[in-house]
Amino acid sequence: MQIPKGKKIYFASDNHLGAPTKELSFPREQKFVAWLDEIKEDAAVIFLLGDMFDMWMEYKTVVPKGFTRTLGKLAEISDSGIPIHYFVGNHDLWMNGYFEEELNIPVYHKPQEFTFNNTSFFIGHGDGLGPGDKGYKRMKKVFTNPVSKWLYRWLHPDIGIRIAQHLSVKNKMISGDDDAKFLGGDNEWLAQYCKRKLENKHRDFFIFGHRHLPLDIKLNDKSRYVNLGDWVSYYTYGVFDGETMELKNY
Repeated sequence: MQIPKGKKIYFASDNHLGAPTKELSFPREQKFVAWLDEIKEDAAVIFLLGDMFDMWMEYKTVVPKGFTRTLGKLAEISDSGIPIHYFVGNHDLWMNGYFEEELNIPVYHKPQEFTFNNTSFFIGHGDGLGPGDKGYKRMKKVFTNPVSKWLYRWLHPDIGIRIAQHLSVKNKMISGDDDAKFLGGDNEWLAQYCKRKLENKHRDFFIFGHRHLPLDIKLNDKSRYVNLGDWVSYYTYGVFDGETMELKNY
């Protein structure tokens, strides 16, 4: 895809709306909606890399209450013809059609590759990739198992969503997040993952979230790993103008 002159690609991740409570996260939601309202003026494509909500769980006819301003703004932007792509994170694993049907936003459960202006991007949330974190990887297999999801959906939504909120906010059992501290370029597990992917195929940029740290790490002379940070502490986002990829603060 060629980006039209004057247009840009935007990337954001890890809003965790609803944490620690909906009331306390409301100012962050307002700020995010204001950002969406600004970037729609020159956005060619918008990528949201997961954990936009601290907990999102869909039943066949039920979705979590709240986040009306965010969902409304996404619907407005999508309806205007600007493509939005959503990657599930570890706090919104159980997306099951709502975004596609109501917002016309495709949802991805695994990293995907895109090319803009002959520049290649490998994009995903980032959880469960790279070495280590075996406990979380085992837990993720349980939570994403079709049988587990089928059994859980037999719970009344009020009960199921309340349990999920408790796990997400209190116990962080499905988080998998490490402490948000820079481990050094050679020790960052997502950077290690990117380097292994480069052994088989070149990509110009690897774009991830999950780490809650804004990072821009040079992998070799032609490839970079960019972590988008979050909208909890840093309010950072990525922007590609057709030639240059940058991390910015809102």
